[in-house]
Amino acid sequence: MVAMQLEHKLLGCKVSPVDSYNHAYRMVVQFSRDPEQRSYLTVNNAHTLVVAARDTEYRRIINESTLSLADGRPLSLLMKWSGMDEIARIFGATLLEKTIDWGQQDGLRHFFFGSRPETLDRMRAVIEQRFPRAVITGMVAPPFEQFSEQQNIDFFQQINAARADIVWVSLGAPKQERWVYENLHRLQGGILIPIGAGFDYLAGNLRHAPQWMKNFALEWLFRLWQEPHRLAKRYLIGNTLFIYYVLAEKLGWKKFD
Repeated sequence: MVAMQLEHKLLGCKVSPVDSYNHAYRMVVQFSRDPEQRSYLTVNNAHTLVVAARDTEYRRIINESTLSLADGRPLSLLMKWSGMDEIARIFGATLLEKTIDWGQQDGLRHFFFGSRPETLDRMRAVIEQRFPRAVITGMVAPPFEQFSEQQNIDFFQQINAARADIVWVSLGAPKQERWVYENLHRLQGGILIPIGAGFDYLAGNLRHAPQWMKNFALEWLFRLWQEPHRLAKRYLIGNTLFIYYVLAEKLGWKKFD
């Protein structure tokens, strides 16, 4: 059993005190092999917290997750300044790669749900080359439209038949977290992890920012440079709202309960 300190909150959303990728990995393995509960993680950044600040249902999804990781560097810094000493930034794409790598020794079984067929094909090729002992039990690139009830039933029949320890979900936030939460009852074993752009990073569609940009919480700027049309509104407006909400909470102007 992996011990963990008390969770703290930012903008009404819990943030779990996970201090390293190894710590996160050990907790993922523990939850994925617990037959007594159905589990899901959330991997959070400024964007997801802004959505949650304005949407109580989405905030509930984050707060009811088994583990809520600080994916964004600003989150981990803010939590450190708030007194949570044992916390580190756990970047979702890096957690995905390290879990596939370390999971080779532990025999972890992976299922990948989301993205596009060509991205899944490239990702499979990368995994087979870099992590030859990794076990891929299935890959599904679903349609982009809203899934029907029957489609969700069919998806989980496929997922459950694959007997994966981890089901990685790449549908983009907040859609992926909503889908995971609404369909958690269908999961018969393992853990669901919404991972955002993790598939694109592993497939080579996106490049990681230089380490110095990560250190200074500027990775969003590197990502914006790669996808300006898609991310300009999210980052320029969303990041401004995030700063405002954090200041408003700290100064007592707003409460996110």
